[in-house]
Amino acid sequence: MSLQCTPWPISRLSASDRFDREGWWLLSGSATPLSLPVGWVSLWWPMSGTLSMQSIDSQWTLHAGQAQLWRGSVVQARPSHDAQWRCIAGRLSDWNARFARIDAEDEPLPWHGDPGAALRDALRSIDSIAVVDAVTTSTLVEALVERQREIAAFLPRCRGRTPPHRRQALLRLLHVHHLMRCHIESGDDAQIDIGWLAERAHYSSGHLIRLHRDVFGETPGGYVARLRDARAWQLVRETDLPVAAITHKLGFESQSAFCRAFKHAFGMTATEARRQEDARCAAA
Repeated sequence: MSLQCTPWPISRLSASDRFDREGWWLLSGSATPLSLPVGWVSLWWPMSGTLSMQSIDSQWTLHAGQAQLWRGSVVQARPSHDAQWRCIAGRLSDWNARFARIDAEDEPLPWHGDPGAALRDALRSIDSIAVVDAVTTSTLVEALVERQREIAAFLPRCRGRTPPHRRQALLRLLHVHHLMRCHIESGDDAQIDIGWLAERAHYSSGHLIRLHRDVFGETPGGYVARLRDARAWQLVRETDLPVAAITHKLGFESQSAFCRAFKHAFGMTATEARRQEDARCAAA
């Protein structure tokens, strides 16, 4: 599993994008692809449409309603023609300075998914640079810190002599999670290469498996299986794809193998799951 990414045109930040004096930038609405440099932290939130994202080693899509906090390598975003979106970005030092005011033990950790009600409300309150003030940014930071509490709870399980060492270990594991999620969501039916994942995390394959199990309570293979189950549920319940197509999309060796795995995971067949969803929609 190794992705080849083609660079996109880069939008330059302008003075009008800056929404405070400490180095945070508010970006929104433009249909022009945007690239942010290494060492920056960015929070992406498409309110409608999609954002096609790519980094050095991965490509993925952010859908409306999802959000993602990214830190690490260069990241690029290409909005769909109908996208309405916002991004808050800045250097890691600027984010750390804000987080330290809330809780000295916190700094931004990467995550992906539902932003939660508090963070959605905080993001909606930033309608324009003119209305952003200290209260707004404080509310936003508090919501960000709360959103990542579940992730930060894994820090004590990470190996390392000091908090920075443990944080670095967690960041590496979270990037491995990101790569595995991209693999499943892309519909790539090839097996995930543990050796390639370990190389990206700067671990040996055996050490990656042991550390992942110690921190998250499951192996990388177990995590992939959960992702594949969730993807199967979404494809069965939310699309009209034939079961044979879903089988191929998720990399199962046969349709019968997919059906057995689906019933084991959810206690019902794919047909029963679709009937249940149809009944729910009819009653709504």
